[in-house]
Order: sequence, then structure tokens, then C-alpha cells
Amino acid sequence: MIIAIASTTKDLNGEISNQGARSPYYLLIDEQKKILEVLKNPFAKGGGGAGFSVAKMLEQKNVNKLITGKIGDNMQGALKERNIVYESVVGLINDYLK
Repeated sequence: MIIAIASTTKDLNGEISNQGARSPYYLLIDEQKKILEVLKNPFAKGGGGAGFSVAKMLEQKNVNKLITGKIGDNMQGALKERNIVYESVVGLINDYLK
């Protein structure tokens, strides 16, 4: 299972991003909580469609679950279409992973 965590930083010491599709980074971790890859979000700034684009990017990385703060309706729908489950969480990443 690959879990993507929307993050404010490039490591596990940051906060879970409250920006959903506009998160600066996505940390891809495995079930042992090891970082597999850090994705800089190319859709963090710009026009509309970020939720759809991020969902597609995560699907291409074989992500099964997304952990993020807030998430918009469009992104929710795009994740569901790709069978990616999501959980809305606030706080520090390390606290969530305990």
C-alpha cells in the first residue's frame, strides 16, 4: 500500500497540509512509514483543475490513500473515480504516524 501525505515540508517533521490539491508536497510512504518519494506539487499554484490533476498524478504513482487537511468536492470526486481513499487530518505528520 502506498500512502500520500499532503505536506508543508519535504520530510515527516512537517505539518499535514491543509490545502488538499494545492499542497506544496506529497510524501509517498509505505506501510512501514518509510518515505518512498517526495513529490513537489506542480499544481500548487495556477488556475483551476488542481484537484483532478493531483488525483491523476497520485494514481500514476499507484497511491492507495491520501492523507490531507481540507479537500474540495472536485478532488473528492476525482479520487473516488480512481479508487483512492482519503482521510482529512490536521496536525503534525509524525503525530499522525505514531
